[in-house]
Amino acid sequence: MTQHVETSPWLDLDAYIALPRLGDLSLSPDGATLLCSVQALNSEKTQYTSSLWRVDVEGTRPAQRYTRSVQGEAAAAFLRDGSLLFTSKRDIPAAGEDEPKKSTTALWCLPAGGGEAYVLARRDGGWGEVLTASEADTVVVGVLMHRRVDGEEADAEKREARSKKKVAAILHDGYPVRFWDHDLGLETTRLKVAVLGGEGDRELTDLRDLTGDVGRSVDGAVLSRDGRHVVVSWSVASARGETVGQLEVIDVATGERRTLAAGGDHEFSHPVISDDSATVACIMSAKSSPEETYDNKLCLIDLATGDRRLLAEGWDRWPTPVAFSPDGATLFVTADDDGAAPIFAVDVASGDVRRLTEAGAHSSVTRSPDGATLYALRTSYSSPGEIVAVDVASGESRVLPAPVEYLPLPGRVERVETTASDGTRVPGWLVLPEGASADAPAPLTLWVHGGPVSSWNAWSWRWCPWLLASRGQAVLLPDPALSTGYGRAFVQRGWGTWGAEPYTDVMALTDAVEARSDIRDDQSVMMGGSFGGYMANWIATQTDRFKAIVSHASLWNLASFGPTTDAAWYWRREMTPEMLAAYSPHQFADRIVTPMLVIHGDKDYRVPIGEGLALWWALASNHDGDPADLPHRFLYFPDENHWILTPQHAKVWYDTVLEFVASKREGRPMGPVDLL
Repeated sequence: MTQHVETSPWLDLDAYIALPRLGDLSLSPDGATLLCSVQALNSEKTQYTSSLWRVDVEGTRPAQRYTRSVQGEAAAAFLRDGSLLFTSKRDIPAAGEDEPKKSTTALWCLPAGGGEAYVLARRDGGWGEVLTASEADTVVVGVLMHRRVDGEEADAEKREARSKKKVAAILHDGYPVRFWDHDLGLETTRLKVAVLGGEGDRELTDLRDLTGDVGRSVDGAVLSRDGRHVVVSWSVASARGETVGQLEVIDVATGERRTLAAGGDHEFSHPVISDDSATVACIMSAKSSPEETYDNKLCLIDLATGDRRLLAEGWDRWPTPVAFSPDGATLFVTADDDGAAPIFAVDVASGDVRRLTEAGAHSSVTRSPDGATLYALRTSYSSPGEIVAVDVASGESRVLPAPVEYLPLPGRVERVETTASDGTRVPGWLVLPEGASADAPAPLTLWVHGGPVSSWNAWSWRWCPWLLASRGQAVLLPDPALSTGYGRAFVQRGWGTWGAEPYTDVMALTDAVEARSDIRDDQSVMMGGSFGGYMANWIATQTDRFKAIVSHASLWNLASFGPTTDAAWYWRREMTPEMLAAYSPHQFADRIVTPMLVIHGDKDYRVPIGEGLALWWALASNHDGDPADLPHRFLYFPDENHWILTPQHAKVWYDTVLEFVASKREGRPMGPVDLL
């Protein structure tokens, strides 16, 4: 699947959106078959579909396609005999009929010995999460079902009736009502366990409900290797509209459920079960307050008794557990760390931490059966993605032949830093175009990350600085106060003071980079999305030093954002009246003189469209000249969300941003953008 393109995908947007993207990894129980999901553009070039590719764990043979269908495959999980379960909307072969039946998302099985995939089960409403056990035939599936409905038949009848009557109304009896880009409706996730029977083409029969009608409580689950227990990330409605995360454990045989970890001033998430099913590792997070950021710690819980203890309590990073070693003596985790996201090995007895990998951000980590090797997807700002095998003993990483090989990047990446006025180190990445030098300095684009509690450390197809670098721009990716990977105190510096240290850190690093001989200091522009959009708005009200500012999915009025976002309770923990009064950009709208490009999707429920509309009104209403001379623009997507995900709209996004920025740098009217 090596890319053969006539033009550089970093310069040609059609070629860029057509690049396949590496996704999650899955490993068979015997460790012989490693699969990688690959997203590729469909024939209409309007969406991405996923296929599964086999990667040689020895690293000697090229990757081979494992599944084939126009509709694509998802939710891959291996049975203990090596057969693969996956979900797909591919057409179902009809027995004794001329035409195949059109399918909702069905559950398919691809036999371990090869042959054709066959339908294992289908249901109205499709399938969600698929969990399998490496030492048992237990299969646990997530299904969407209507509340207060018992049985698959009644659920299907209700879905059909609402569809025919075109009734979409929802009567809510609790909070929240939306999440990211979709309404939380009458259908909620239930976990069901199935009997896997038959010889040859097996069947998934006797779906038995494990959770029942519990509303929106189910938020992810893991199944023990022996198939006896499911540990569920459980969301619980609490007082004052809050949602609290805890862990529940379900006995698969009896359906008995009990609380494993909950309560107090902490929340629990991201469970991992040891091979012997005796211990659960998870994140134990102290709740945030207006005065204190939250704090994530590793926690070990006895599955039988619920007794728990912290692991590596003094380690000043926020790790996420991914797997135990086979003997349970080591816990493997990932954690943001100074511009990277390495894999670490944590000794369960002592809490000693050993870093296994160096550069790059590691995700989708999976362990070999013998515990000697970890497989992961590794990305960075110098690599869109590669699959690595990490030797646990030595920490050595081998790059495996992947389904996709990417063309060279048009420039180089440097680690940069400066010192803030309070003496704190402020780091970041600087992407430099080819040829940037003292004789040919590059104009600078400052790009602030979202979150705000996150970091610039991994490749992003949505926020790709190389599309700017290929056009001669340098791109600064700063990690100011609130960024992860630098210790809790670094996050605390910006907690509740977004317009103070996070802003001054960004500007300090911008000053330092603009002082370089290979960077121009008179052509800088700024852009950001989400919290980066907040920072774009704040910068627009605080300085006129930038030629243009791009504000995507941005927070404008913090007082109106707080109650209308999809998780208002979370932001209330930080946003005090004092913070709203001091750091909400809308209060300083009359100071804006920099041309701004405002971008927002109507399906954005994290930062609702009202924020973008209010910002646009402020810009328009404060312009008292000829309307034809309005220097600002508003790019609106009626059917996109917090991110712009469809390929055709991603192209429009970059086309518009690049032309807007170029026109302001060059002092000319903005040219046309192809909106078809």
